[in-house]
Amino acid sequence: MASAVASPGPLYSWAQPTVAAHWTADMLEKLPDDGWLYELVEGRVVRMPPPGPEHGLLESKINAALAAFVRAWGLGEVYVGETGWDLTRRGERRDTVLASDVAVVRAERLPLPAPRRGKTYRPLAPDLVVEIASPTQYRPDMADKAQRWLERGVRAVWVIWPERHELDIWEPGTIEPRTLRDDEVLDTAVLPDFRLSLAELW
Repeated sequence: MASAVASPGPLYSWAQPTVAAHWTADMLEKLPDDGWLYELVEGRVVRMPPPGPEHGLLESKINAALAAFVRAWGLGEVYVGETGWDLTRRGERRDTVLASDVAVVRAERLPLPAPRRGKTYRPLAPDLVVEIASPTQYRPDMADKAQRWLERGVRAVWVIWPERHELDIWEPGTIEPRTLRDDEVLDTAVLPDFRLSLAELW
């Protein structure tokens, strides 16, 4: 079954699953390391290419800013590196596992719960999720993914657009994001008193 996912074919956007099958979180964790990244959307596998160095540098910068603040005030933990989260809702028959570039889980929700299936993905929606858009991703795709994070319990989603020097802030109940540009200051109710000038990212 894994070979069907990894077989050659066109590149897919986040919103276009590669396989219309009932996959589970434990099946996802058993996929071979073939150079692709995978997520699971209601039982369907989504395949993505690994990010480039610019993506990695930006992830490092946003992680450094968040981690320094969170650890200084004992507010929780910060997770990086395409961390997978089991967002399957109670009663759903098809699993959903999404990967964050950077995520924050508040201290009051730690330690993380044990995996629901398999050994890898924890059944928890982080409090804050950061997504870094690749050059081949567009706002409709990223808006869809941001809304899916929010629908499953995330309190804030930041979508960073490196080439545009922009950052979209998504929060529950919002139809359109609030967009920051250039050197505007980023903050969030998830981490009161956190401030970051976007100029530090570029």
